[in-house]
Amino acid sequence: MSEHRKSDPRREAGDQFGRLVAELWHGQFGARQHGLWPPVDSYRTEDPPQFVVVVELPGIDPEQVQIVLQDGALVIAGERKRPNKCDRRYHQMEIDRGPFERRVQIHEQVDAEAASATYEQGLLRIVLPISKRPSGAVRVPIELRSKP
Repeated sequence: MSEHRKSDPRREAGDQFGRLVAELWHGQFGARQHGLWPPVDSYRTEDPPQFVVVVELPGIDPEQVQIVLQDGALVIAGERKRPNKCDRRYHQMEIDRGPFERRVQIHEQVDAEAASATYEQGLLRIVLPISKRPSGAVRVPIELRSKP
């Protein structure tokens, strides 16, 4: 039976503060047209022991997304580009565009060489098996999946 862990208010406050600083840094505060901040979920499972990160990336070519595990952090970077049509006059622009980079701290040893990533229906799912041995920087390839 897995143990339900209570959320740590200090960690949540730190995460919220980190996002606020990142939004200010990237010029997003009050003006969402400049940059992209894709939502991220991360969790650990016990059976099998693994750390999973899910990133919401609709409309982004997964082949243009880079995933790097280095120095205790998973870095996911890419860009959602605006179409190159000059004959458009927007009446409303709410879809976030531009480069993004999300960092997820990994507080456990993971087997980077056994990591996998899949992209399905706009969600990038990265699975990092828990390991006892440390590993160096490794790129994680993305497997494309489509609905049958």
